[in-house]
Amino acid sequence: MSAAESLEALEREITNCFRCPRLVAWREEVARVKRASFADQDYWGRPVPGFGDPRARIYILGLAPAAHGGNRTGRVFTGDRSGDWLFGALHRAGLASQPTSVGRDDGLELIGCWVAAAVRCAPPANKPTPAERDACLPFARRELELLEDVTVIVCLGSFAWDAALRLRTELSGPPVRPRPKFTHGAEAPGERFTLVGCFHPSQQNTFTGKLTEPMMDSVFARAKDLAGL
Repeated sequence: MSAAESLEALEREITNCFRCPRLVAWREEVARVKRASFADQDYWGRPVPGFGDPRARIYILGLAPAAHGGNRTGRVFTGDRSGDWLFGALHRAGLASQPTSVGRDDGLELIGCWVAAAVRCAPPANKPTPAERDACLPFARRELELLEDVTVIVCLGSFAWDAALRLRTELSGPPVRPRPKFTHGAEAPGERFTLVGCFHPSQQNTFTGKLTEPMMDSVFARAKDLAGL
């Protein structure tokens, strides 16, 4: 199979995963009960795969799908305020065809990048457990094995940074010592991947001004530079 076909096969496997009972119960409950403003919509209610350009050089890793975002729409960061910030930044950087994303079939195309989450199911209180992270990370590892051109991983938040460090150790050798610390704009060069840290575009960061649009723009400008885009 080609890389694109292998990624499609992996997507089918991800969306049919039932490994974590707590996450399965929560994602399905949210999809059944729904938020009042989305009461007329059919929720996805399954694991949410990554998506993007099969020739991606930048891999963008978040925490997990939002209960009423990706868990509703079936595409990570799609249909929630964090996604508004992320896709707006990607569009300004020339990495997305449009600045908004409201559904799987809205025409959005990513250019030179791939977006995924460390945990593929919406977790209660947006807090997956370490065991759930470890059960899910093999999906990201297999994505990165198929996305052979990726050289930069943009980590949205400390959870994604920790997950990316684990992935890098599995894919390209011993962990770096001392262990690189997460902060906005942090860089951790490696044999295959350079990690770049970015505060997560959650409302508690964007509403308080901890993360601004220029701050996100600088991260993606740096990621493009490192990736040769």
